[in-house]
Amino acid sequence: MNIYIGNLNYQVEEANVQQMLEDFGPVVSVKLILDRDTGRSRGFAFVEMENAEDANRAIKELNGADYEGRALVLREARPRD
Repeated sequence: MNIYIGNLNYQVEEANVQQMLEDFGPVVSVKLILDRDTGRSRGFAFVEMENAEDANRAIKELNGADYEGRALVLREARPRD
């Protein structure tokens, strides 16, 4: 299951996101979205988790939680059209 994580602090790195979500279950991949021109974080990421049940628990527990001074936004990622 793919998860969208928004409102990330711009200093957060992929390893931080992976570590945060591994508390809920196995993480397949983390993709922190970077600005093309500056190479800096755009403040959101996509995480693929092995198990939908673990992913839903992570969304439920982390959505709105404070992380590095910002309230996280988590939801199931919508597929691209």
